[in-house]
Amino acid sequence: LVLELNQVVIPTYGTVPDQQNLHTPEWADFDDKPDSLFFSDGQRRIDFVLVYEDESKKMTHKRSDRKKQKKKRQVYESNLINNGLQLEATRSVLDEKLIFVKVHAPWEVLCTYAEVMHIKLPLQPSDLKTRDSAFNWFSRLFRVDENIIKPEQEFFTAPFQKEHLSNFYIQDKDTFFNPATRSRIVHFILSRVEYAIKNNVKKFGINKLLDTGIYKAAFPLHDSSCRHLSTDPDCPRERYLLYREWAHPKNIFKLQPLDFIRKYYGEKIGIYFAWLGFYTNMLIVAAVVGVGCFLYGCLTKDNCTWSQEVCDPNIGGKIIMCPQCDKACTYWNLTITCESSKKLCVFDSFGTLVFAVFMGIWVTLFLEFWKRRQAELEYEWDTVEYLEQEEQVRPEYEARCTHVVMNEITQQEEHVPYTACGKCIRMTFCTSAVFFWILLIIASVIGIIVYRLSVFLVFSATLSQHISGTEAIHKYLTPQTATSVTASLISLIVIMVLNVVYEKVAILITDFELPRTQTDYENSLTTKMFLFQFVNYYSSCFYIAFFKGKFVGHPGNPVYWLGKYRNEECDPGGCLLELTTQLAIIVGGKAIWNNIQEVLLPWVKNLIGRYCTAARSEKVVPRWEQDYHLQPIGKLGLFYEYLEMVIQFGFVTLFVASFPLAPLLALINNMLEIRLDAWKLTTQFRRMVPQKAQDIGAWQPIMQGIAILAVVTNAMIIAFTSDMIPRLVYYWSFSVPPYGSHSSHTMKGYINSTLSVFNVSDFKNASKPFSPWFGNQTTCRQVPYRDLRYPPGHQHQYEHNIYYWHVIAAKLAFIIVMEHVTYFVKFIISYVIPDVSQKTKSKVKREKYLTQKLLHENDLKVVKKNMGKIADKIIKGVDSTFRPKAE
Repeated sequence: LVLELNQVVIPTYGTVPDQQNLHTPEWADFDDKPDSLFFSDGQRRIDFVLVYEDESKKMTHKRSDRKKQKKKRQVYESNLINNGLQLEATRSVLDEKLIFVKVHAPWEVLCTYAEVMHIKLPLQPSDLKTRDSAFNWFSRLFRVDENIIKPEQEFFTAPFQKEHLSNFYIQDKDTFFNPATRSRIVHFILSRVEYAIKNNVKKFGINKLLDTGIYKAAFPLHDSSCRHLSTDPDCPRERYLLYREWAHPKNIFKLQPLDFIRKYYGEKIGIYFAWLGFYTNMLIVAAVVGVGCFLYGCLTKDNCTWSQEVCDPNIGGKIIMCPQCDKACTYWNLTITCESSKKLCVFDSFGTLVFAVFMGIWVTLFLEFWKRRQAELEYEWDTVEYLEQEEQVRPEYEARCTHVVMNEITQQEEHVPYTACGKCIRMTFCTSAVFFWILLIIASVIGIIVYRLSVFLVFSATLSQHISGTEAIHKYLTPQTATSVTASLISLIVIMVLNVVYEKVAILITDFELPRTQTDYENSLTTKMFLFQFVNYYSSCFYIAFFKGKFVGHPGNPVYWLGKYRNEECDPGGCLLELTTQLAIIVGGKAIWNNIQEVLLPWVKNLIGRYCTAARSEKVVPRWEQDYHLQPIGKLGLFYEYLEMVIQFGFVTLFVASFPLAPLLALINNMLEIRLDAWKLTTQFRRMVPQKAQDIGAWQPIMQGIAILAVVTNAMIIAFTSDMIPRLVYYWSFSVPPYGSHSSHTMKGYINSTLSVFNVSDFKNASKPFSPWFGNQTTCRQVPYRDLRYPPGHQHQYEHNIYYWHVIAAKLAFIIVMEHVTYFVKFIISYVIPDVSQKTKSKVKREKYLTQKLLHENDLKVVKKNMGKIADKIIKGVDSTFRPKAE
């Protein structure tokens, strides 16, 4: 429940109560103390800052509009004072138009709202002993020096209650509520105070005032400069320590001071960096194994028999391949694919299979161990029962609660913003809107496929391939490569443009859906955004991996897409290399774009701001004005950081079979990402409002879904995109009798055996190449690694041969076996590793027991004390009644 205090509210936009009824902030001049965090009296701490532009000096609005804005602001500030907050206004040092309103919450207000918000506060120091792990000596090498950032003292905590004030560990009223908690309480009040009523609808909250421009900014203060210590010895230096020991690039190999981060920024930011650090540490194992598999491929590529046959002038040099498109394409020599086949040997090796299975197990270990780590943080940061007790209803939800329903549990009436029918209509509309935008992305992917099919003809005519294949450029810049690279770049641009548009659409849809709590809001928005991003980022990769080159027919009867475009075939080196190229371009381009958006733009904006104020830099600027010129963090906070990392997690797990070095690149990126995010928060952005968070929210089930899907995608990549299964089938079955002519199992003859023969006289007029045939040869070979058909003259010519059906059966068997084995191992791991360690369970039970015992004993003491007084009075009364009268 929110406290109902007396408030003065504008009944309509046109009228306002008498100005004499409004309370106004105190006015004070700046005292030339740039690092001061207190009011001008030096006693009351600044818990929040509101910034507005003096309405009398605004030139951008009509006079009547400026007057209305001023009245709303005055009413809002008056209601803040009525709620017990204390305000002090100071004019800007650099810009006389700006007014800074400093907000202070007195002790009584903090206590009242701490009870309303169920904030857990210390009861007594913890007596639980912590045992150091066996690797403590090793981890100490990477920790922050405890003499610089001292470990936080641990306490037993309980939800605050004013009536039990004496039970709490209060040594100093000024420090009992730390700055993060004070700012959180003040923001809770700011978000719920009313300022106007229009058409019987309440207008309230600082967010709406910011959106309408009545206030320009609202933020808690950083406690100091990030780059140098204050000359004031009493000034705190937490921000300075965070920059020096956490955000500075020199700390790239150090562990993060998570408790200190949580203390300064709150649990929500703390748990993000805890998760990112844990994910990065787990990537070390995956990167080592991935590099090992890559090195194995590099070392064994020289023994790759089928690649040697492609490059051999006596084998591959004598094989003439059929054109890959209608009319414009020409015949080409198999040796053109020599370089591609060598690269393919590195990635398409036995090591890739081992790594794909390993990553299926690794992702399970990562998720299970993170659950345990998260449970530890929930206990250490007092968020174990957060969702049940502490989270408040969103102000936007409260404002719309006009319908009365009966609560099934309490059997009492309560107000909700919509009826069951209204909720169904909202959900239907929101779901339809999400699917519409997903279909729009699929339409864009289809457009890119059409681009691929149409532009391939242009590149085929422009980059004409010669039979000899001796020109160096033709080894690398084939029509397929040029088409793939340009399509990947266009796909990247489309992805980025759609991201910008859909972000606004997703927020509008979620706002219309009207979730009850902030956690519900963020989870709903997360699900929508990830569904969109999943299709947006991964659709082109799924197309290349599982659809491209799979349904092409044969030269005499090609398959056409939309009845016009001949279906696209893979690069002569195979689709696996194209998938790797697509991944490299999208992941690399995404990383560059995100860094530009997240780091470079705020840095440039702040640089321009400092340059514009350089002429006035000789003036002493207060802390609140320095923070105002930093960049706002944005309404979604760390949402985009989570999204960026989870999308990367998808690339690392879903398509790792095509690129074993992906975990290594992700590890390097994440080591930089941690410090860049820390640098950005510490130096470039205003301080975020501290928020509670129990876990990473909807991102956890999303990653679990990715982990399940990753097993299927990697199994299918190895089976259908790579050439591993056809090679194994040839080695074990078709290289020896009855199908082969070799006396022992071998890979020799693989290339000649897997390339189907086609008679050039069987070309249809629509697909017959313009370039004339040469020599006395009457046949060409079909694209390698994709089609296994009977030769011309056979009674079943151009139909799939028995080798093809053996390969299909082997592929399906491989997928079933790999999936079941991997899922079985994942299930065993999930069962063996509990989500909460026994150590953490014991700590939680111990704290609950001691907390209940402490509160119960203190209540008993109070009862005994009161009962003792009552008993004394009763005894005295009895004595006076039965005492004999003095004669």
